[in-house]
Amino acid sequence: MAKLTVDDLKRIKEKTAKETSLREGAAKIKVTVHMGTCGIAAGAREVMNALMDEMAQTDRQDIRVVASGCMGMCSSEPNVTVEMEGEEPIVYQHMTANKMRQVFHRHVLEGEVQTDFALAKM
Repeated sequence: MAKLTVDDLKRIKEKTAKETSLREGAAKIKVTVHMGTCGIAAGAREVMNALMDEMAQTDRQDIRVVASGCMGMCSSEPNVTVEMEGEEPIVYQHMTANKMRQVFHRHVLEGEVQTDFALAKM
């Protein structure tokens, strides 16, 4: 295995700082992908990957992405919760990568709840 240089470590540090900044700081919008065992088995990793791909294409600094454990509704997994400042959280059910992209663009960026996928308001 090749040894890491100081420049390699700096690049890793910068990349990690950028990725973790999505999870920290003052955010007006929080998107939670529920990634308990049941969620992962139902496809939550693909949902998270799609969300992170969409986040990489936007310059928004006010959106925080987090992963959490199971929310206890295994039959509706994968679940995603969108929380916007001043509004009730919305839980989306049976999410796929394509549904996540739609929710991201229409709900997260434009504020339009996607009622076709919504399980409940929290």
